Amino acid sequence: MKVCEKVQRKGTTSYNEVADELVAEFSTTDNHISPNESAYDQKNIRRRVYDALNVLMAMNIISKEKKEIRWIGLPANSAQECQNLEVEKQRRLERIKQKQSQLQELILQQIAFKNLVQRNRQAEQQANRPPPSNSVIHLPFIIVNTSKKTVIDCSISNDKFEYLFNFDNTFEIHDDIEVLKRMGMACGLESGTCSAEDLKIARSLVPKALEPYVTEMAQGSIRSVYVTSSSGSASNGTRFSASDFSNGGDGMLATSSNGSQYSGSRVETPVSYVGDDDDDDDDFNENDDDD
Repeated sequence: MKVCEKVQRKGTTSYNEVADELVAEFSTTDNHISPNESAYDQKNIRRRVYDALNVLMAMNIISKEKKEIRWIGLPANSAQECQNLEVEKQRRLERIKQKQSQLQELILQQIAFKNLVQRNRQAEQQANRPPPSNSVIHLPFIIVNTSKKTVIDCSISNDKFEYLFNFDNTFEIHDDIEVLKRMGMACGLESGTCSAEDLKIARSLVPKALEPYVTEMAQGSIRSVYVTSSSGSASNGTRFSASDFSNGGDGMLATSSNGSQYSGSRVETPVSYVGDDDDDDDDFNENDDDD
């Protein structure tokens, strides 16, 4: 128990550290004992520490790599372990759902962007000239929609990186992806209204490995990823930063005295999760003390 308590308290330690501390705690201070007997007691304590560490490692309470000893934890009973596994299972299922939703939204974004490129290219070919500069809207962008009677107060920072809007009425904010969806650039996949012809076009706009996902989205076997508007309210206005547009993020605040709506669906590329591999542990050896 003493060895177990030592390792648990330290988290990461070594045999020598544990043995030295226990020798110091249990060695007798009786002056009548000869130095030889004292040395024997210390050696005996060290051997018992070896035995205890090997038992703890066999029970998977600690792990050892070279000279480093790490605390893993005391074993749980079957009921606790089953409960913990169930919680972990639900956590991972939720993570899968989130990744699945992110993947679907990224697919929709790619289809919408490529559809837009093809439409603009066809328009240029028909007109036999590039579009006028004043007719071009650069990506990313947002659209703020409100009543004609709404009074809007706009303030811009000196570096033109922040914009503060104050509305006296309700308003809506839509990002570029949401606008492209409403223009039909996502082939109806976001709303479950994808026709056979639209599906053929959508599949041609994604890498071949993602074509089955597009088919599943069109068939509705994967839950809808249509992003509904979220509402918020405050009285200090709406603040936009230039970095919100350059990074394509959803970090924009939508606020007004009467409430507002923000419809945004842009997502960043998800980072893959890589779990740590378990390393094999070596048994303790009394010769470790001499290394």
